[in-house]
Amino acid sequence: MRNHVSWIVALVVGFGLGLLTALSLGIGGGRRPAQPPFVAPTPPVAGAPRPRPTPPVAFRKVPLRPDDPVRGPSDAAVTVVLFSDFQCPFCSRVEPTLKQLQDAYPDKVRLVWKHQPLPMHPNAIPAAIASEAAREQGKFWEMHDKLFAAQQDLTPSAFERYAGELGLDLSRFKAAVAASHGQDRISADQQLAGTVGANGTPTMFLNCRQIVGAVPFETIKAMADEELKKAEALLRGGKAGPGFYDKACDANLALAPSAPSPASETASPTPAPAVAPAALGVRPDDPVRGNPQAPVTVVVFSDFQCPFCGRIEPTLAEVQKTYGDKVKLVWKHQPLPMHPQAIPAAEAAEAAREQGKFWEMHDKLFQNQQQLGAQPYDQFAKELGLDVGRFDASRQSGRGRARIQEDQAVAGRIGVDGTPTLFVNGERIVGAVPFDTIKAAIDRQLAKR
Repeated sequence: MRNHVSWIVALVVGFGLGLLTALSLGIGGGRRPAQPPFVAPTPPVAGAPRPRPTPPVAFRKVPLRPDDPVRGPSDAAVTVVLFSDFQCPFCSRVEPTLKQLQDAYPDKVRLVWKHQPLPMHPNAIPAAIASEAAREQGKFWEMHDKLFAAQQDLTPSAFERYAGELGLDLSRFKAAVAASHGQDRISADQQLAGTVGANGTPTMFLNCRQIVGAVPFETIKAMADEELKKAEALLRGGKAGPGFYDKACDANLALAPSAPSPASETASPTPAPAVAPAALGVRPDDPVRGNPQAPVTVVVFSDFQCPFCGRIEPTLAEVQKTYGDKVKLVWKHQPLPMHPQAIPAAEAAEAAREQGKFWEMHDKLFQNQQQLGAQPYDQFAKELGLDVGRFDASRQSGRGRARIQEDQAVAGRIGVDGTPTLFVNGERIVGAVPFDTIKAAIDRQLAKR
C-alpha cells in the first residue's frame, strides 16, 4: 500500500505546471498551444518492480540566442533547453537532477537557460531580473545557484547580498536591477515558452524533444541516451560543432508528427462547442455593463495588458450601442503570464470595483495600456475620485488576487487558453474578431427566444 501511495504522490508532485498559458498568436488573441491530455500509467502491482514510465513524445523547435546562459561544452551532442522559474519549488527539485545528468555526460550535454516566471510567484520576475543583472557581469550561473539555494529568501536585500558575495560591482548591479535591464529578455523567453508549449515549469527540451516536470534522473537519462544515439548517428564519428543543435532538432522534427503551429492573426475562428452558462462561474457581484435583465449575456475573459484585448474593446462598445438593452457584458479576468502588468492591473480594477468604479478603471487601463505600472494606478484612482488610501489597502490585501484566481480557475475548467475569449449565451468566440462575427452570434441567440 505504501508503494502504491508513494507512486501516486510522485506522479502528482512531478508536474510543477503553472496555471495558464504563455503567448501564441491566436485569432488576434494571446493563446497557449493546446496540450495533449495526460494519461496516467496503470499503477504497478504491489511488490512488483516498478516500470519506468515513458513520457509522451513531443517535439518543438526552440531557437537559442548567442548570449543565452549556457552550462556545458559548446560542442555538446545534446542540448537541454530549460524553461524555469526561480521561485517554483519543482524547478528547484529538478536542479540536482540536471547536475547529475551533466556529471554523467560532461562532454556530451549542455544546458541552456530560458526564463519562465509564473504569475503565481510574486518573486519570480524580480529574481529573474537579478539573475540578468548578474549575467551582465558574467555571473549568471553563480547567481542562479544562489537563488535556488535560498529560494525562500528572494528579496531585493537578498539579491544585493548575493551580488556582494559573488564579487559583483554592486553599484552596477543595483542600477541594472532598478532599470529592469533584463525584462525584455525575460518577456521574450515567456513569449517563446508560449509558442513551444512550455506553459508550466520546469519544461525541458532535449534536442527539441519535450519533457515536462521535475522528473527523476532515470527518466531524463533514458531520454538523453536516446537523443545521444540519434546525435551520434548524425555525427558519424565527428564532433558536434556550430549548427549541430539545429541539425539535431530538425532531424527530430522530421521524424515526429508536426506540432500544431500558432494560428496567424488573420486565420478564421475555429468552431468550438458551446459552454453551459452555469459553467462560466458568473458571480452576483461580477462587473456587468448593460441591462442586468438582458436576454443575451456576453462573458468576456480578458487581460488588461493583452493588445488583442485592447483591440476588441471598441467592438464590444459597438455591440452594446447596437443592441442596447438586449445585451449585457460580464467581465472575467484572465491575465496571461507573459504580461507582467496584467495581474497588477487586474488588482487595480478589483480595488476600484470595491468603490463602485470597475468600468471607469477598466476604461482607464485600456486607454493607457502602454503605461501600466504602480504610479499610473494611483493616478487613475485620483482621477476617478476614489479614496486612494482605501484603494491601495485593497490592492495590498490580496482580496482582488483571490477573485482573479477564481476567474482563472473557471477559465481552466472550460478550456479558455487565450485572450480575449467571449461567450455569447455560452457560444464561444475566440480572439479580437470583427463586429459582424459577434453580431451573428448575438442574432442567433435572439432568434431562439
